[in-house]
Amino acid sequence: MKLSILMPVFNEEERIADALKQALAVEYPCDIELLVVDDGSRDGTAEVLSRVDDARLRVITHPRNAGKGAAIRTAVAHAEGDYMVILDADLEYDPQDIPRLLAPVLDGRAEVVYGNRTFGSHSAYSFWYVMGNKGVTTAANVLFNSYIGDLETCFKLMPVELYRSLDVRSRGFGMEAEVTGKLLRRRIRPYEVPISYRARGREEGKKITWKDGVEALWILGRERTRRRPQP
Repeated sequence: MKLSILMPVFNEEERIADALKQALAVEYPCDIELLVVDDGSRDGTAEVLSRVDDARLRVITHPRNAGKGAAIRTAVAHAEGDYMVILDADLEYDPQDIPRLLAPVLDGRAEVVYGNRTFGSHSAYSFWYVMGNKGVTTAANVLFNSYIGDLETCFKLMPVELYRSLDVRSRGFGMEAEVTGKLLRRRIRPYEVPISYRARGREEGKKITWKDGVEALWILGRERTRRRPQP
């Protein structure tokens, strides 16, 4: 088995070196590739990426910023692994948790695995961010009669071909809701494992806003009303 780690990057000059170092230092239970999509960064991100020398790393560049969903779509199109997982470059997630996501797959217990964040005073930058996440997740559970704990988690691990078959079109953060909605519509229930998390604040470059939450709710409603695809 080979795992493709997909990292969308936009203006992360201060963090990208540490993010790559951490991701490549993990002892994975399988072969990996790290696909970084520089999504039209206007700072020194490209220069930092050019200095990294590791055979497992591949960099793809968007000429203009297109959004997280578009960056992941590009990465998936170039992925050579059997499975994929998304890892943001903002250091909020710990790549040391990725082997924990892989364990249920390697044991034959799951096909899709989500990392479930536990929010606390040290791991969430605002009350309203946590409430927004819980609200969107609750909406998905009500609409699809499921019980997932964290819809907006970055850590979504699944077969590359499964993600491609979802045909995710959302270009921005709405891709999180679209992926989950399409999985639940197919009656695919993600297996969840607890992960560590440390949110950054606006002053550190946090990009998601309340508008993304509203978009997520609209996407979930849209996916719920669509006909379930035939096997």
